[in-house]
Amino acid sequence: MDAASPPGAAPKNALPDRARVVIVGGGVIGCSLAYHLTRRGCTEVLLLERHQLTSGTTWHAAGLVGQLRATQNLTRLAQYTTGLYQGLEAETGQPTGFRQCGSLAVAATEARMEELKRGASMASCFGLEVEVLTPAECARLWPAMEARDLVGGIFLPKDGYTSPADTCRALAAGARQRGARILEGVAVTRILHANGAATGVMTEQGPVEAEIVVICAGMWSRELAATCGVTLPLHAAEHFYVVTEPIPGLPPDLPVLRDPDACTYVKPEAGKLLVGWFEPVAKPWGMGGVPRDFAYGTLPDDLDHVAPLLEGAARRIPPLASAGIRLWFNGPESFTPDVRYLLGETPELRRCFVAAGFNSIGIQSAGGAGRVLADWILDGHPPMDLWDVDVRRAMPFQRNARYLRERTAESLGLLYAMHWPFRQPETARGVRRSALHDRLAAAGACFGETAGWERANWFAPPGMAPRYEYAYGRQNWFDASAAEHRAVREAVGLFDLSSFAKFAVVGRDAAAVLNRICTADVDVPPGRVIYTQWLNERGGIEADLTVTREAEDRYLVVTAAASQTRDLAWLRRHIPEEARTQAVDVTSGLATIAVMGPRARALLARLTDADLSNEAFPFGTSQEVDLGLARVRASRITYVGELGWELYVPAECAAHVYDAILAAGGACGLRHAGYHALNSLRMEKLYRHWGHDIGEEDTPIEAGLGFTLAWDKPGGFLGREALLPLRGRAPRRRLVGFALQDPSRMLYHDEPIWRDGVLVGRTTSAMFGHTVGRSVALGMVACEEGVTPEWLAAGRFEIEVARERVPARASLRPFHDPTGARVRA
Repeated sequence: MDAASPPGAAPKNALPDRARVVIVGGGVIGCSLAYHLTRRGCTEVLLLERHQLTSGTTWHAAGLVGQLRATQNLTRLAQYTTGLYQGLEAETGQPTGFRQCGSLAVAATEARMEELKRGASMASCFGLEVEVLTPAECARLWPAMEARDLVGGIFLPKDGYTSPADTCRALAAGARQRGARILEGVAVTRILHANGAATGVMTEQGPVEAEIVVICAGMWSRELAATCGVTLPLHAAEHFYVVTEPIPGLPPDLPVLRDPDACTYVKPEAGKLLVGWFEPVAKPWGMGGVPRDFAYGTLPDDLDHVAPLLEGAARRIPPLASAGIRLWFNGPESFTPDVRYLLGETPELRRCFVAAGFNSIGIQSAGGAGRVLADWILDGHPPMDLWDVDVRRAMPFQRNARYLRERTAESLGLLYAMHWPFRQPETARGVRRSALHDRLAAAGACFGETAGWERANWFAPPGMAPRYEYAYGRQNWFDASAAEHRAVREAVGLFDLSSFAKFAVVGRDAAAVLNRICTADVDVPPGRVIYTQWLNERGGIEADLTVTREAEDRYLVVTAAASQTRDLAWLRRHIPEEARTQAVDVTSGLATIAVMGPRARALLARLTDADLSNEAFPFGTSQEVDLGLARVRASRITYVGELGWELYVPAECAAHVYDAILAAGGACGLRHAGYHALNSLRMEKLYRHWGHDIGEEDTPIEAGLGFTLAWDKPGGFLGREALLPLRGRAPRRRLVGFALQDPSRMLYHDEPIWRDGVLVGRTTSAMFGHTVGRSVALGMVACEEGVTPEWLAAGRFEIEVARERVPARASLRPFHDPTGARVRA
């Protein structure tokens, strides 16, 4: 028995029978979660580490602590991490090695400089200190660097670096001081579960019962999750860095240096330099699984792979060319298909949470990720919009090991690759294709990827290759997409929307169940299409979709492709156990063809005997009709702001229906249209997009969607009570439309919005509107006294683009057809 244990007590290091929360994995992520759970007062925390703390990936991490990330929410989490590390040593008594020396990112091209400046603009939305520098100013900060070929750079004075192992131990110490138990040498072999929920873990020493299980097992997480049917798409890749011998004359106060054009980062280390890379073509590792006994492990050197990278770094830092190399290092880290980590409660299993797949930014993300996940576990919901990293974005096919291996070869390099607007992944493509894919390809489609789906983003005209040429200005497809846009506004366009997620909700209680989940009243006669939101108990928007009543006991729910897994899990978890209702994913069985534009009625009338007149087929209704030789469901709704129908077609009939539409369309000016045109069309109408413009932190009132709220329907709706105090009041936050006055400037998202020189918000999504002839955006703005039409009209608005403020017009009404007359024509 442990000498510290009282008589009759179990040894201090004995495995307990149960805990409230069991955390699997003793790296910096797991220790951060334990730290933050105990800081919230949850002391029944058991962290199990198969070997020793830090022995997986944490021990060999470079330890960079940067704050500016690709999105505003990831930046907020990284900001928190920096603040946490500043005071961690004083709190716990454990040294961390944290040093706030700043970081310098340099640009060797004009495009890279625009990327950096756009990031600097985004940073101002939440008070992140950042300076834009000239090449000469960059050289003064880093005198050992060759700066004559630079365009400029940005400096973040509060960035820095830390000792990964020491920081992990400090987090563990803080957790232990508040009551957490951390046991090393205890390997978890599988997750225990029953009735759709995690119940504990099985270890090599026996079972442990738990209310909550959290997978923080790094590279091992995918295989552990598979033991309970959970999809965690991540794969290990080799990651290389070198540490030099001491270099004479290096200043002692150098900031961290990032040269993304050379795929290089440089961390000063007491007169030496740690130089690492994120190369464009990486080396996946562990295809057959990561060995369980792999601890403090390294991989073989690959000098042929590293040599070109080192030569590029030496061109930027000439002293490297003559410096001796003290350490050649190669160690594995895990990467995800979209280079964003996986966080939250898994959709397959209740009370099973995950924090894994940190894509080599685990140290700088650990504090924020641990805090928000602790809040999520203890409060039952995330404390902020975390869709960027929500594990519910993962698709079931993404657990496929071959898919992950192919994508990982690209993923690692994306950290430092140009973050072009509309950039598409190049590897592991073609997994999900609609029944019309080959026909669209023959028509000149250039495909993008969303949730594994190959989707036609734009169509190349004759003589043009369907291939992206990226830029921050107008890209090569701009004119082609403009023609598609105009065709939909002036004649008729055809969209393949088969990737939209579709759920059949069936059973005697379907109406009652959906009416409680939906904000709108969906207990309507069959044949009605209802636009609605699903809210959480705080009034935030969890989903934005349409619900079609097909019969007394059957509904069709249609939502976005990217939120398929998330929305289906939300729906199923809100069907009461006693309800006689089921939700079935029917996405694969139904193709979706949208025919949109002022000549849509004339075109479809050539193919059906159904009466398509306004009187017989009004907006917001749905009917089963004969079309060509097929039977389809035709729904008169729109996401582009024009007359049109969405056709839901059995997948085996899709090619025939498409061919029939195409054959009849010539006389009506039919043109193929892609998702870029869909986006530009919806932006002119200020139609919202969940995950960009609205999310779980936004209420329908703030989003300008109060018209969907059926306040007085029997039984109310989930979230109603939280919204009641806001009813009839001007919201302090409001989604507003903006149009730039300068038609040459391009907007994308996360650009700061200024009113009379005061920062009031940021853009959420944007696109060039070809009908209005300028970039249009949606943006969330705030005013303590309330965002009203009068407040908007009285202000002078500007949107900051790459550190330059551009005048813009604000509007609560759509920029095209504000009354919606064309939709109901």
